[in-house]
Amino acid sequence: MHPALTFQFERAVNEYAQWQAVPAEDRSDAPAWWWSTAIDAIDEKAAMPVEWCAILGVAAESTYAEGAGVLRKALARQTRLPWPDSFPGKSKATEAT
Repeated sequence: MHPALTFQFERAVNEYAQWQAVPAEDRSDAPAWWWSTAIDAIDEKAAMPVEWCAILGVAAESTYAEGAGVLRKALARQTRLPWPDSFPGKSKATEAT
């Protein structure tokens, strides 16, 4: 797997962990910037590090493609995207609208 994609994926996994740490009712929508990582890793058959598997809630030694599926699922059916400053939790302005 290309090192740049590994770097992008690591960032997305870390952000996913931050996002999941926010209670669901206070959590922003998943960020659009995960899409490119999720699509780029869709066919990657290499196993992810076990720590990333745990964060994403998949079995140990799952592939990057399976991890990408978790990111895509988080993005599915969204009708709005958060601003970078309202991630991982909703901003007060978002709650008022």
